[in-house]
Amino acid sequence: MKAFELIHPQTVAEATRLLAEGGYDAARPMGGGQDLLGTMKDYILTPDRVVDLKRIPGLSRIAYDPAQGLSLGALVTITEVEEHPGIRRHFAALAEAASSIASIQIRNVGTVGGNLCQRPRCWYYRNEHIVCLKKGGSKCYAAPDSAENKYNAILGGGPSYIVHPSDLAPVLMAFSAVLTIAGPGGKARKLPIAEFFTLPGEGSVTRENVLQPGEIVTEVFVPASPLASRSTYLKFREKNSLDWALSSVAMALETDGGVVREARVVLGGVAPIPWRAKAAEDALRGQPLSESAIRAAAEASTEGAKPLSQNGYKVPLTHALVRRAAQVLAAGPRPAFGGGEGGIA
Repeated sequence: MKAFELIHPQTVAEATRLLAEGGYDAARPMGGGQDLLGTMKDYILTPDRVVDLKRIPGLSRIAYDPAQGLSLGALVTITEVEEHPGIRRHFAALAEAASSIASIQIRNVGTVGGNLCQRPRCWYYRNEHIVCLKKGGSKCYAAPDSAENKYNAILGGGPSYIVHPSDLAPVLMAFSAVLTIAGPGGKARKLPIAEFFTLPGEGSVTRENVLQPGEIVTEVFVPASPLASRSTYLKFREKNSLDWALSSVAMALETDGGVVREARVVLGGVAPIPWRAKAAEDALRGQPLSESAIRAAAEASTEGAKPLSQNGYKVPLTHALVRRAAQVLAAGPRPAFGGGEGGIA
């Protein structure tokens, strides 16, 4: 690991100033450090300055108002999301997603902001000896037919075929969450999470979100909505712990008299961003949760998919997860999340 300056600011304003002075590549923020330190050890990132956010008051706050919604500070840990009674009762899919992340040791230190902003897990990108497109090189090594691309994107890929590794992001997108982003000079902006992530063909191919130098996520707000109370998150992975999704689905439904009034279906593990499956939502909207409607939504969920040479299995896998999620919600209103109901398929 390259030597670096470690600074412990006491305020958000101080943190954003220190990050802006260093520039995007030369200065990086740190919450739990689970992703950042790994990339630094592998020389994927080599910042001169690391700005530790953990001493800033207010960033670890959870607040729930039934009339307004849920507020999560960026430094709230994954374990705190998983175990919070209000989240388990009123935002079941979010607790399920949190419970599916890595191991309990990592969840104890990993943060909400870090989970949303973590870097890709593509093994070409994570190999310090390969300068791929994501690292400023000239090609995506996962694209050729001869590549090892079983974990890469089937939707929204090109020119880079990474997948976004966050488990919280698909759920928060299904819930129409809004991020608060602080920047240098006391500037702050609110941004729907759907506008936070960027495809490789949009803007800089080396970035995954819209954060500018000096900016940090400080809060995630989830508005109160009938969708949140009838939701689930299912994730399929190769190992039982410490593994990322091969495919995942966050689903939230609002029903009236057995008919779906509104639907959100957001996929993880299959695209460079949390992927909103609008065709699947359209297949459910206005329909009873019958087996035929569920099958139609499952088939529609991967509309436009273009699998690479080794990841075609993600198409039927995603169909199965969408079908299973809809069947879970068709059974009726969800009880408070108690573990084992969602999370791992």
